[in-house]
Amino acid sequence: MSISGTSLGRRQFLVASAGAALAATALPGCAASVDDGSDGGGSKSGKSGQTTLTIMSNGEIDKPTIKAAEQALGVKVSLITFDATKLNAMLASKNPPDLVRGSGALDTPYFAARGVMTDLDPYFAKSTALKVSDLDPVNDVWRFDGKKQGAGPRYGMAKDYSQDAMFWYRTDMFDAAKLDYPSETKPLSYDEWLDLGKHLVKRRLGKVKVYGMNGAGLGPFTMFMNMTASAGGKLLADDLASVDFSSPEAIKALNWYLEYAKADIGPSVANPNPDGWDGPTYQANRMAMANDGYWFGGQIGSDAKIAKVSRFAPAPQLGSHRISPCFGATGYWIPKEAKNKDAAWKFFEWYFGGKPAQDRASSGWGIPTLKSLRSQMPQTTAFQKQAYKVQEQELPYLQVMTFTPYVQGTALDAVINKVLPGAIKSGTSAGKIADQLNSQMNAQIAKGKELVG
Repeated sequence: MSISGTSLGRRQFLVASAGAALAATALPGCAASVDDGSDGGGSKSGKSGQTTLTIMSNGEIDKPTIKAAEQALGVKVSLITFDATKLNAMLASKNPPDLVRGSGALDTPYFAARGVMTDLDPYFAKSTALKVSDLDPVNDVWRFDGKKQGAGPRYGMAKDYSQDAMFWYRTDMFDAAKLDYPSETKPLSYDEWLDLGKHLVKRRLGKVKVYGMNGAGLGPFTMFMNMTASAGGKLLADDLASVDFSSPEAIKALNWYLEYAKADIGPSVANPNPDGWDGPTYQANRMAMANDGYWFGGQIGSDAKIAKVSRFAPAPQLGSHRISPCFGATGYWIPKEAKNKDAAWKFFEWYFGGKPAQDRASSGWGIPTLKSLRSQMPQTTAFQKQAYKVQEQELPYLQVMTFTPYVQGTALDAVINKVLPGAIKSGTSAGKIADQLNSQMNAQIAKGKELVG
């Protein structure tokens, strides 16, 4: 069976919300009251007046976590499966969950600009469990001052993070192809990376059996943001109210992706991965290089045979401006209209500063977001030691790139997913693709800006 495809989002978060991307742009700054027909808000109470803490999340908040939280905090936890459409309806009706899972890097500007997030600075100021001085700088993606990320009030916190443009590779496949391993310190250029992918791909009867690489990253728009920035440019204007794919740097990124997609050596928007994400494909010996950050080591480490032949490498660069961004920093935030803010904050302190945080730090599923937990990152096996070493060397190149507050990332990804497949198949030039992306994305951003006011 041939392989085809791309994973456009990791840990299924972006996949789960992509279907609601266009509707999500319509959440106004001052939302009208709307009944979403659910009882899922934070106003419910348990037996005998016990507080019910309502959390909108996914499978990471499982039954054991819920039970542990209830025992530790003395509350009843009600879990709502994350759904972007339902979240926006609950926010609009002023009956939101008490805690919401989200991507700090992408969600903070959008929701903060609409005034629906709680300023957590007063809570941090009084907390003994979570000290601002102990927060890893990546948590600044959860700050937004109305113009840029990294400044202003703190609206959430990441549970862990990775530098998302880094990649993992299979030494057994490199050995079979008689290729040198990538450097642990010097990043590859995107062209060098692509050339490796072309040498590592395996086909049978004209169909791909083993991907040479996945160059898709966390999502197409953030991938282009990263590549353009590495080349010395930027996609978003200074006022965050428009994109420009027509700059020389962005055109360079588009041309690279067009060559990658046409080469058919890995997942692309024109040929999506039936597995949905890199994990199953990589572990089934059907991918030589996976464009995933440190967190993916938790997946790899679950199979000793795969871990033995896996290595971690720095983020490739399109130009001379070396960066290694984080486009996730997934964590939680408290809506402004939440009914149980104090209970929600107690969950914050327990989940981000207590035993759950310690367990995550030692699991290898991401970099802890408290500096005091960094020493607990796994460094026992040769696989873990190599990944830790490379990750430590990459940290100085972490950069926060401000995302637009006027539209959600899934909406911009949807435009790319609409425009690029046909353009790739027809051989449309990068310049014409840029014009289409600019026109459609800027129309959505303008509409979102009007709604924010």
